[in-house]
Amino acid sequence: MTAAKKTALVVAPGRGTYGKGELGSIARLHGARFADRLANVDAQRADRGQPTVTELDGADRFSVATHMRGDVAAPLIYTATALDYLGIDRDRFDIVAVAGNSMGWYSALALGGAVSVEDGFRIANAMGLNSQTHGPGGQILLQVVDEDWRPVPGLRDRLSDLVADIAARPGHALALSIDLAGMLVLAGNEEGLAALLADAPPTSGRDPLRLAGHGPFHTPLMFGSSDKAKAELPVSLFGAPAIPMVDGRGHIWRRFSSDPAALWDYTFGHQILAPYDFALSVQVAVKEFAPDVIILPGPGDTLGGAIAQSLIAIEWQGIAGKSDFMARQASDPILLSMGRAEQRPLVTG
Repeated sequence: MTAAKKTALVVAPGRGTYGKGELGSIARLHGARFADRLANVDAQRADRGQPTVTELDGADRFSVATHMRGDVAAPLIYTATALDYLGIDRDRFDIVAVAGNSMGWYSALALGGAVSVEDGFRIANAMGLNSQTHGPGGQILLQVVDEDWRPVPGLRDRLSDLVADIAARPGHALALSIDLAGMLVLAGNEEGLAALLADAPPTSGRDPLRLAGHGPFHTPLMFGSSDKAKAELPVSLFGAPAIPMVDGRGHIWRRFSSDPAALWDYTFGHQILAPYDFALSVQVAVKEFAPDVIILPGPGDTLGGAIAQSLIAIEWQGIAGKSDFMARQASDPILLSMGRAEQRPLVTG
């Protein structure tokens, strides 16, 4: 008698997840099984006169200047995520919904079946280039939880008030970019970021971190990227999803009630220009679909903390802090990270 399938939510990672430790991982993990898929993405890159995914993944050494750039990071991350997803053992897991973090939304479109895997790469690859089309500025990461991943009382509100104050100053742009539950990503122009670093209250665990190679994503400063995307990527690439997809507003795109034109407009409009509430997307997905497990495809596993903190914020299944989460992971893992060598076989079989 075979064991019952577990239901799973799959969460696609975004920028910053393909790092030094991931170099060579696409070839190592997928070269044999998905040679045809790799040939397709390499051909798409070659047709645009870009270095192929195989070349970039096969570099002698990891280069922050090269590999963290949008037009390189996006195709590497998308390819690693999509091929990991295709490697999930469907005899063991019934995937009930997908979500993604920021750039991971482009991956989620393909995982959910709203676009083909090949067209998903076309989108991610184009947006990697388009993400460099923006006003000057970037992103800063701030931690708003304590060592047990519980909210520091009042810190989120103080930061919100500070951001509003700075944004009201002449010549300053600053706004929430991504809500990662335990961490906030704030984005703006150079004046706004400098003011934030000067005036930010003390944060627990880590100092405010400027994210290398990142633009002012999910703010109106990205209008150039949005305009370019809508001009370059037609609505004909989009269809209705096969699996429910939860977006950066916590909205669920369902199989029989999703308008492909509206999905296209969200993806290249709101999703680029307004805050991405990753924590809410995870919280809506677990409440709505009650998955047995959450699967985090590669590359890397850095999004695991944000997923855990999103669950802690709503005390999902009694998980109220980091210690609760770690205990649950040790006894009956709720989060399976494919980027972790010891957890990957639990997902791929």
